[in-house]
Amino acid sequence: MKQTKGKIGIREYVAIIGLTIGSKLSDDTPSILYSTARNSAWISLLLMTLLSIIPILLLLKVMSAHKGKNLHEVNLHLFGKVLGNLFSLVLLAIGFSFVVVDSERYVDIIGTMYFSRTPLIAIYVVLFIVCAYGAKRGIEHIGSTAWLAYFYIKVTLLVALGITFIQGIPELIFPLWGPGIGEIVKTAGSNLSIFADIFFLALIAPLVGTFKEYKRGTLIGFGIGAVEITVSLVLFVMLFDFTSIEVLKYPFHETIRYISIGFLTNVESIFLPFWLVAAFIRFSVYLYLVVVLFGGIFKIKDFEYLVPLMAVLIVALGNASTISVYRIPQLRELLLTWLSPIFFLSPCFMWLAAKLRGDFRNGTSTKNH
Repeated sequence: MKQTKGKIGIREYVAIIGLTIGSKLSDDTPSILYSTARNSAWISLLLMTLLSIIPILLLLKVMSAHKGKNLHEVNLHLFGKVLGNLFSLVLLAIGFSFVVVDSERYVDIIGTMYFSRTPLIAIYVVLFIVCAYGAKRGIEHIGSTAWLAYFYIKVTLLVALGITFIQGIPELIFPLWGPGIGEIVKTAGSNLSIFADIFFLALIAPLVGTFKEYKRGTLIGFGIGAVEITVSLVLFVMLFDFTSIEVLKYPFHETIRYISIGFLTNVESIFLPFWLVAAFIRFSVYLYLVVVLFGGIFKIKDFEYLVPLMAVLIVALGNASTISVYRIPQLRELLLTWLSPIFFLSPCFMWLAAKLRGDFRNGTSTKNH
């Protein structure tokens, strides 16, 4: 499989992680967590963060023994041609499904919250025209765009969260343990895949300047994303209280419509452009990862030419009349539940296979051929 020539540095890589994981606070991820953990959703998120450290560190350990290889190539090395391709095919199916479902959620947000008179198919087409353009240009283009936009997106997020804190009521986060420790732990275990982007981003590991930058960028980006989502979960409860938050589909967007800044009206119009840029970058990354994995499995060297076809397929499936908008949240929860054990156990099996093969002892650092 032919990789793009351009590489990205740690800044661009951290920005990519920050905009893929961090932006989940603005979709229906908080709503999914609140539905079971209620006002203690932030504690579930902290537990998820701690649990996710295990597979992430094991993944980094495995990748360190195979520098120059991406996730799919490491799978082939560790599990053989048949099992390696089969495992990657499962990852492709789940990853592609997530892109379809997540993109539908974003189209629903844009259509219901901001542009209610615009046909959803029109929003879908515009979204993926932009994303396909970004993905076609390659990871270097996506990374540089992510880094350029990162500061402004995070500043606007910080402003929104700061105002939410000022206007919120801290006492609403109590009782601290919400529905109970058992429900908190269950929520954490079934939604661990919120951080699975880290696993899929190993597909671009060889395209990050050095392995040291890849490792540091992974840990920094993961930490920033976890903090952002955790803080947001606390602040949303402070603003709406847990009885109201449970019925809100998109707490972040309800928040920016609810808060006020002095005499300014329609505050959401200030934050919307930055959120849209983050959405474009997020799905450009996802689209790129999908075609990289597809190209690797089916040995397509010029995989970037698959981008337009894959974008059309995503739009067609996402907009299909057979997929009811009311069933999408349940489907997303189901995918999160399925992917959680895969995200946790896959690096464990990869590490075990590498250990049994003696890759760590031999200091394997095989380069791409």
